[in-house]
Amino acid sequence: MKAKITASKSNAIGKIDRRIYGSFIEHLGRAVYNGIYEPTHESADDKGFRGDTLALVKELGVPVVRYPGGNFVSGYNWEDGIGDRAKRPRKLDLAWLSVESNEVGIDEFQEWARRAGTEVMMAVNLGTRGADEARNCIEYCNATTDSYYANLRRQNGFEEPFGIKLWCLGNEMDGDWQICHKTAEEYGRVATETAKVLKWVDPSIELVACGSSDHHMPTFGEWERTVLDHTYDYIDYLSLHCYYGNYRGTEDFLARAEDMDRFIKETASICDEIKAKKGSSKVVNLSFDEWNVWYRTKDEEKTAPRWQSAPALLEEKFNFEDALLVGCMLMTLQNNCDRVKIGCLAQLINVIAPIMTENGGGAWRQTIFYPYLYASMHGNGTVLRAECDCEGYKSSEGWDIPYLYTSVIDNEDAGEVVVFAVNRSLDTDLELEIELSDHKGYSLCSHTELYLDDLKATNTKEKELLLPTEREITATSPLLKKHSWNMLIYKR
Repeated sequence: MKAKITASKSNAIGKIDRRIYGSFIEHLGRAVYNGIYEPTHESADDKGFRGDTLALVKELGVPVVRYPGGNFVSGYNWEDGIGDRAKRPRKLDLAWLSVESNEVGIDEFQEWARRAGTEVMMAVNLGTRGADEARNCIEYCNATTDSYYANLRRQNGFEEPFGIKLWCLGNEMDGDWQICHKTAEEYGRVATETAKVLKWVDPSIELVACGSSDHHMPTFGEWERTVLDHTYDYIDYLSLHCYYGNYRGTEDFLARAEDMDRFIKETASICDEIKAKKGSSKVVNLSFDEWNVWYRTKDEEKTAPRWQSAPALLEEKFNFEDALLVGCMLMTLQNNCDRVKIGCLAQLINVIAPIMTENGGGAWRQTIFYPYLYASMHGNGTVLRAECDCEGYKSSEGWDIPYLYTSVIDNEDAGEVVVFAVNRSLDTDLELEIELSDHKGYSLCSHTELYLDDLKATNTKEKELLLPTEREITATSPLLKKHSWNMLIYKR
């Protein structure tokens, strides 16, 4: 099978904001405890952070991490996680039916983020709480004033402010699973008032309002319109969340990237609709701050024993076909970089995560680690609109799905053009022709491949079966193996 990609500088989509390669750590299962924090571990540093997971996060180059939730944040009192650990309360976490020790809070997490070379994307509780607690939290984190919460931070050992610049106004408030779920009207009002006080305390911050927690929510569309009607003048981004699973076979599973793309474009069009309605010159962009493959361990907390501390929950064991879809989803974010400025792979460690750990033992890379790694390392610059000529198939919705899924990125600073490509054919290799009309003198210099014959193969602590392979460059038309992920780099 043959396919052709044509891309030109004159048909650019936009410049990538590196924050689309962000991630997420929630107080859920073993994400925090025994994930980033395990003071008895042999690799633990002076603050109790696991050195092995810290090294893997640094390897990924994660630019921003959303914290502390997620569903957890809708019942969370941020004050429980500051100051003297001996005085912190143990509390029931109703979101995940666990016990939260509060050994780690914003005091510790901002330090972990600093050591990991990442930024904090802080979420505030708009479930059981509201604007008052949010304005106290941002004063504690960011204020330099001689005032109660700024002084409390200093008393707790942090003279300098944390300087958190990205804030989420709650989490998934459209979902009836959420603690103190709200209607769009109720949420729009509280989000607006919270946005106002947060920016009064620190005008330099950016704010994310809750959009729909899934493309297929019955309220999708009307939720966005109502929330934006209230919040448009005060926020910078609207959030999107989605998770996909293999319910109808691998071909249909790999077509889910098209559903993600439609979700993005429909949400952006609603933002522009409200912009026009208000006669505003401001553009509200998108924060896709939860996305991943997740279906095997959904609702696991409902059957697990209740009220444990850091139980093993939602520990999805990713296989090779999951890595293929994650690669496609990253390309979808890249190809929508004109509107999507923030993305958070959910989550980072142990909980539906690219990094897994054993309590007291080792850490390893799941299959989805690698497409995420290479996107973060090489997916920087200006995305060019890729015109593809390729055979395809039909999805379960009747959509036309090309076998080739791709993104093309012109990184002028590095003097290279990077082509990410997944061959979604399950049985046929693909001979690829690439025409870069504005890049005369560029030639293929490297071809990195992720391929296993077994689509169900996984990486484990004993053996990582999926590892990147550097293909030998033997022809001007690279060959993409059946069901493979590829990164092609062209240089002058």
